[in-house]
Amino acid sequence: MTTQTVAQQRSDARSEYNAYLAMCPSRNLLDRISDKWVALVLVALGQSDKRYSELSRQLVGVSQKMLTQTLRLLERDGLIRRELTLSVPVRADYSLTPLGRSLLPLLASVKEWAESHMDEVLAARTVYDSGA
Repeated sequence: MTTQTVAQQRSDARSEYNAYLAMCPSRNLLDRISDKWVALVLVALGQSDKRYSELSRQLVGVSQKMLTQTLRLLERDGLIRRELTLSVPVRADYSLTPLGRSLLPLLASVKEWAESHMDEVLAARTVYDSGA
């Protein structure tokens, strides 16, 4: 049996990632980035760095709990960075990391696609729901 370096082990594992398999860790990541709040937070931060309150105002309908949870998960995954400024009250600024920025074009495209094709989707739903 040959001994592998950590880098070699990671490389071998990467070539074995297959999201179609139930136990593949990439499936968890796909689940995370397909969440609507994750996509909207990343696209919003792609426009500019933001404070928590700015994100909350921009993402109409997100609860405080969901926004906090989403930001923590994105920080844990290395997609965003949180920078604290000691003041009263403490100020938290959020920005995309290089990894998060690499995902931004894909999510921004999906957001734009949804906005530009909504009329067609609504028409298809109407036809489907009418049983035709």
